[in-house]
Amino acid sequence: MLLPVLAAILLLQASPVSDQQADPASAQSKELPRQIAEKYKQKQEMMHEAALLLNDLASNIHSEQDARAFIDAVAEDLWGKRLFGWTTRGIRHRVAHAEYEAVSDAARAISEQRIADVWNEYVREIDAPEEALVTVAEIHNMRDGMNVADQHLWAKDFRTIWTVPTIHALDADGKLAEGCRAIEALKIIHALYFEPESLLFARERVQRGYLPSDHVGLEPAKTTVKSAAVWMAHSRSNPVWTADRRYLENHGDQDYDRMLMRLFDELFPKE
Repeated sequence: MLLPVLAAILLLQASPVSDQQADPASAQSKELPRQIAEKYKQKQEMMHEAALLLNDLASNIHSEQDARAFIDAVAEDLWGKRLFGWTTRGIRHRVAHAEYEAVSDAARAISEQRIADVWNEYVREIDAPEEALVTVAEIHNMRDGMNVADQHLWAKDFRTIWTVPTIHALDADGKLAEGCRAIEALKIIHALYFEPESLLFARERVQRGYLPSDHVGLEPAKTTVKSAAVWMAHSRSNPVWTADRRYLENHGDQDYDRMLMRLFDELFPKE
């Protein structure tokens, strides 16, 4: 999404051509930014509508069929009609079942301990740096931050598939529940893999003894220089991604796929 935004901004803010400098192709050159801007606007509107649908589906799960409709919509929004990875039919069914169970019975939600255990097993298996290991407290802090951020962005009309607020498991008071919903668990693992800085900031908050929700309505807490420096280092190189690619190269596709399916089975156990 970043590249279309940058392209639109750069083209729309380009210096205009004066009448004296205009040539027969000027009309066409002026039309190009308009076309790009219009396509970007249309894409944003489609994303907005898709997010509203997902939010409605996530908040109205009363049966396993409802959960499957939600999971199908998430998978197809992320990857269209292509089916691979966790979006294949059998895996979708397992995720939908876990989603329904978490919604219908809080005792069947996915525990933060299970997410931490599965992630840490993965980190050790691929021989990633120890700093990628997580604790339950860090998982909880990340969840809290995601919930706060999604609620805020959604209220500000920044509505995309990544900011749908109703995926989070909450209790009757609107606080984080002890366990997670299935899509919420996958979002946490996605962040651990693609956004190592999210773990680093959660780790710092845990060390300082507060949750992001503690600061709702207050001035944002200042980030220490140490965390900022670590974040900049990770923005240039993702150590988990590097270890993952190295494992794949050394072990091959079949061993890699077996590892992922074993971890998937641990995160979403078969009945």
